[in-house]
Amino acid sequence: MASAGNARLRKRQKTSLSNYAQDADFNVSEKTPDSDLDEFGALFSSPFLWVLVCIVLLGFGYTNPHYISDLKSLVTGIPAHVTTTTGEHGAIRYHLPDDRQKQQAIVEAFKHAWLAYERDAMGDDEYHPLSQEGSNLTHHGGIGYTVVDALDSMQIMGLDQEYARARDWIQDKLSFERDDTFSTFETTIRILGGLLSSYHLSNEDALYLEKAVDLADRILPAFDTASGLPYSYINFATGEGQRQKQYPDLVSIAEVATLQLEFRYLSVLTGNEVYWQKAERVMDVIRKAKLPHGMASIFMDMDQGVYVTSAIRLGSRGDSFYEYLLKQYIQTNETEHGYKDMYDDAMAGIHQHLIKKSRTGRMIYTSELIPESNGDGEISWRLTPKQDHLTCFFGGSLMLGAVHTGSVTGHVSIPPRAGELTEAGKRDWNTGVDLVKTCVYTHNTATGLSPEVVHFRIDSDGMDKMKYVPDDWYIKGAGLEEEPPYDARYMLRPETVESLFIAYRLTGDQQYRIHGWEIFEAIQKHCRIADGGYATVINVDANPVEHEDVMETFFLSETLKYLYLLFSDSEVLPLDKYVFNTEAHPLPIFTPSTHTQFM
Repeated sequence: MASAGNARLRKRQKTSLSNYAQDADFNVSEKTPDSDLDEFGALFSSPFLWVLVCIVLLGFGYTNPHYISDLKSLVTGIPAHVTTTTGEHGAIRYHLPDDRQKQQAIVEAFKHAWLAYERDAMGDDEYHPLSQEGSNLTHHGGIGYTVVDALDSMQIMGLDQEYARARDWIQDKLSFERDDTFSTFETTIRILGGLLSSYHLSNEDALYLEKAVDLADRILPAFDTASGLPYSYINFATGEGQRQKQYPDLVSIAEVATLQLEFRYLSVLTGNEVYWQKAERVMDVIRKAKLPHGMASIFMDMDQGVYVTSAIRLGSRGDSFYEYLLKQYIQTNETEHGYKDMYDDAMAGIHQHLIKKSRTGRMIYTSELIPESNGDGEISWRLTPKQDHLTCFFGGSLMLGAVHTGSVTGHVSIPPRAGELTEAGKRDWNTGVDLVKTCVYTHNTATGLSPEVVHFRIDSDGMDKMKYVPDDWYIKGAGLEEEPPYDARYMLRPETVESLFIAYRLTGDQQYRIHGWEIFEAIQKHCRIADGGYATVINVDANPVEHEDVMETFFLSETLKYLYLLFSDSEVLPLDKYVFNTEAHPLPIFTPSTHTQFM
């Protein structure tokens, strides 16, 4: 049950975030002067006066150019800070300039985090900024999770000295010869994805491709199963696959369907089709197991290759399945229509079953379907108004999907114009915009940071009799005098700023930059550790904050990278030339040279 304290905070706070992206109304009012019109007519007919007025206006425009830009924006409808070009089929494209002052602040934040890690824990998988020490994922040593995950951020930000030292460590000390088990999923998205991105951004430094091939060859045995769905874990020394301990017969849909971008690109680079075939076979199994509504349960039977009755959601264990359906279609230059078909079916199902509107009608959110047994073997589904922070990738993803899968002509303006999107494309675009608003609104807390999980008010929640009842959303179980629940923490996650980056690139709307900067300032104020690094905040509704001694690698790989790119020139990693893996490692879009099963 939501606490009175948590609800009180929600009603008391009034921030700019809660008034997200309101449409500006430009009303021109006319006044009728009370004085004699003839006198004014005679006055304004004087040539001398008009010359004087022109001189004043020109001087004002010269010293205050932003007013001229604002007037141009009002008249043309084009954001004042951008320039435009016209492409194929009349599509309008914006060139979005950088904001170097804010970029530099984000670079300094990255350096504050990285230099502390380099000082205290260089080469270790994880960093603990409060105790100023590192740790590894196994007893037999680490595999440089933090170093490789952060590497392309340094390349993108122009941190040449830090990058050179990190490269030296990779060359001299990175080894995958570890007689222990590692996550197939995490290792692929963080390490393999990071190596491949750095290979591309470094103009094909052979070191990174050599390491990527070594790692991928050690992961490949994980795919040698009866169904083709990979083991959750793999021993890098022996090649022995291992099942997850909690659910040994199951694999999560997100984990098995979020390996493809990386292995496919490696196949293109090396000419070794085995990488592509192993990854594609997984998707073929998933396609054949398709459920009628197009969505995916979070678990599949590893041996049978079919879905098992389990939750359907866009958060943990489900999120990146939907992300990679779209991105596989984008990665191969929209040539594999099988992925588009799967994506279209999934989006239709999500809109029908999971997208809901808050009680006040102010917010759109994503819910979860939870299976429940009545004891007689019959299953019913309970709709739960729960939204993970992880789900906040989906707003930007929907907008990106709208311009790739919902285009009428194949060429969409930035932002899309009337007639350029299909009905499904318009639906996805509008829902995406609304979901970004909702995720920004969940930063309306005592710290300006968003919690790990929020719940939304529904008529049957029994909260109407409570004092200080929240209008729309709340943190379940939080209270001023209770230990904060897990849901209340902020783990330096990137999903909201990821969506803000995509939304800004697709619209040029400055509101997305404004909100990204507000989030960055909240991170600086509440997550920054003075002696170096950044840490998880245990309760976003407590100020001053209490920290947990961990700095996730995705803070360097994703959160700060997406913030930096939000304020970058739009020619830096443009979305029509790159696709970002789920760990924010940019990979180039290409056209496959061979026929695939999904064309």
